[in-house]
Amino acid sequence: MTDTPASTQVPRRLAPGRIVLASHNPGKLREFDALMAPFGYDVVSAGSLDLPEPEETGTTFEANAELKARAAAEVSGLPALADDSGFCVAALDGDPGVYSARWAGPEKDFAMAMRTIEEKLQAAGATAPENRRSSFVAVLCLAWPDGHVEMFRGEVDGTAVWPPRGSGGFGYDPMFQPDGESRTFGEMPTAEKQGMSHRALAFADFSARCLEG
Repeated sequence: MTDTPASTQVPRRLAPGRIVLASHNPGKLREFDALMAPFGYDVVSAGSLDLPEPEETGTTFEANAELKARAAAEVSGLPALADDSGFCVAALDGDPGVYSARWAGPEKDFAMAMRTIEEKLQAAGATAPENRRSSFVAVLCLAWPDGHVEMFRGEVDGTAVWPPRGSGGFGYDPMFQPDGESRTFGEMPTAEKQGMSHRALAFADFSARCLEG
């Protein structure tokens, strides 16, 4: 596995049916199930199929998304969609970035991870909004059992706020205020966030190029 970006093959359409979401995260499953249900797809999680979680050894979002999608497709024999996403803070040289989940530890304690970001920003003197620029990045990889893959990327810019606001979404959503908004992702209704999030942008590209119906 290399950190080479998406395949240059001609996009392949995905027929309606069962697809594996290569994730054990229930929040992601709910979000992708809502996104794909109107197209006639039955989304099942890797967790519900007892598929192992491969070690994310890539150094880019693209590499990790491909690694997870390929592993799920090969074991399940079904098309698999993987998401690798992260919260990137400019004042922290892009951290936590591809290591966003790891900053939350094995217990997935994102409250702790958000506190860690804030402590590092304070230590760096990044207290003014203009010094707290951040972005959410999402890369989707769709893999078939025969090895064909497709890649899609979405990115939303904004500001890291403190204290976190809102109980919606998951992960770092409560401390991210997208440009042009007075609310964080954590304060937005799910449907509204889905219309503008990094994952929604990547999904829009994915649905336009690969989904039928």
